Parts: sequence; structure tokens; C-alpha cells
Amino acid sequence: MPIIVNLDVMLAKRKMKSNDLAEKVGITVANLSILKTGKAKAVRFSTLEAICDELDCQPGDILEYVKE
Repeated sequence: MPIIVNLDVMLAKRKMKSNDLAEKVGITVANLSILKTGKAKAVRFSTLEAICDELDCQPGDILEYVKE
């Protein structure tokens, strides 16, 4: 998959657990897990905005395009 989700990296850098982020962003832990593993087919901009706000980062810190 050419889109890589680096959410684990940002969580580790911010020393935050997935459960805490899910609660603060207002999504389920299961949905956050789907996003983290790269299995999500889409992500709402409002969700991406909330994640970036909580992790104090840019969308490009979380999402990366890798040419196959």
C-alpha cells in the first residue's frame, strides 16, 4: 500500500497510549487500531484534525506516500 500510517511513531514520540488518544479524539479504540494498521479505506478530515491537534503534529507526520 503506497500510503503508510505512522501513527505509532507519533504516539511513541508523545508518550501517549492508543486508548488515551482515542478517548481524547472521540473515536473507538477499534477504529483507531484500523487506522494505525493502515487498513482504513478513508479518514475524515475532522478526525485527522483532532488527531493532529492532540499529538501537536501535521498530517504529513502521520501519513506518508511511498511509491511502489
